[in-house]
Amino acid sequence: MEHKLYYQDPYIQSFLANLTKQAQDENGNWYVVLDQTAFYPTGGGQPFDTGTIQQINVVNVEEIEGEIRHYLESPLPNQNDKIQGTIDWTRRFDHMQQHAGQHILSAAFEELFDFQTVSFHLGSELLTIDLDTEELSEEQASKVEERANQIILENRPIQPTWVSPEEAGQYPLRKQLSVSEDIRLVIIPDFDYNGCGGTHPHSTGQVGSIKIVDWERQRKKIRVQFVCGNRVRTQLAEKHKVLKSLSPLLNAPESEMAAAVKKILDSLKETDKALEEAQEALLKFEAAELLQHKTVIKNKQIIGAVFENRSIQELQKLGRMLVSQSNEIIVILVSQTDQRLQLVCARGENAGGNMKQLIASLLQAINGKGGGNETFAQGGGEAVLSGEQLLNRALEQIVE
Repeated sequence: MEHKLYYQDPYIQSFLANLTKQAQDENGNWYVVLDQTAFYPTGGGQPFDTGTIQQINVVNVEEIEGEIRHYLESPLPNQNDKIQGTIDWTRRFDHMQQHAGQHILSAAFEELFDFQTVSFHLGSELLTIDLDTEELSEEQASKVEERANQIILENRPIQPTWVSPEEAGQYPLRKQLSVSEDIRLVIIPDFDYNGCGGTHPHSTGQVGSIKIVDWERQRKKIRVQFVCGNRVRTQLAEKHKVLKSLSPLLNAPESEMAAAVKKILDSLKETDKALEEAQEALLKFEAAELLQHKTVIKNKQIIGAVFENRSIQELQKLGRMLVSQSNEIIVILVSQTDQRLQLVCARGENAGGNMKQLIASLLQAINGKGGGNETFAQGGGEAVLSGEQLLNRALEQIVE
């Protein structure tokens, strides 16, 4: 572990090292291996560090087959000099805050409600932990958040400690160890004892604060979303920006925005309902007009119409209205746009003909798809014919 400088001091931001290897992996990506490094590789739920090596960007760090590989944007041009590495400190300290915050929050859940953490993910914006419980109340979440922030304010030390398996057994560990050698415990005295290989600040006070953002049920577990440290300020700034922009639009202060939005949504529901009723009335009027202009061809009562830019749902409603008012009628409704044709074929109970067969023949002419039954069918296809041409084909087949 001596070559892993991030364990000796997680606050190291730059270092010198000797190059021991430069190579390409099986995918052709260049990487270097150093005799010592402060770059943390992906592991234990914590993402890798970024930064530069000899001013070349480090894009990934992985520990593979016992060596820490620093993947670079391009290979090192000069391999004989001392190698200088520089850590992206903003990213590293963010990870330190988030990882320590996760320890604190998980320990608080277990201390107060015996909810064990079964998994952890550190994302670029949010963190999540999965709790071994199927329910989490607002009151429980609030108490845990309060307890976690109390531990932060107490500024307790965070103490990484290397121990043997026998020594590890003397601590009240929060979860079972996943390794049997090179055991590293991260200890917050009288609060949390946990095996962990990540980087953490020296004290809980440097975590800053913890805020639970949301939670949801995931496969009989509760997934909690939260942020720590500087991310709390970032989240607050983003939410404040949104609220500030909404306040003049809603003509309401922040404290009354929820009520203002509810009022608007209720009004929209009423408007949508009124619009739906108006559209229904208009369709009924349209159906009555079409019934007055039905034609009779060879003893068959037929209504045929071509529309511009009507939805298939409107055609279906209109078709059902028409056949519900006359058992003897056959209805062909076509809607055309520049690139597409849609149609509905319907008949009353006493009218002859198979609408499913009819529409299948018509759709074949326009490379279309659709379906239905003997009395009602619908579909659409390419506008290789005009709406009038498709309607005339339908009428010809009905007469035949």
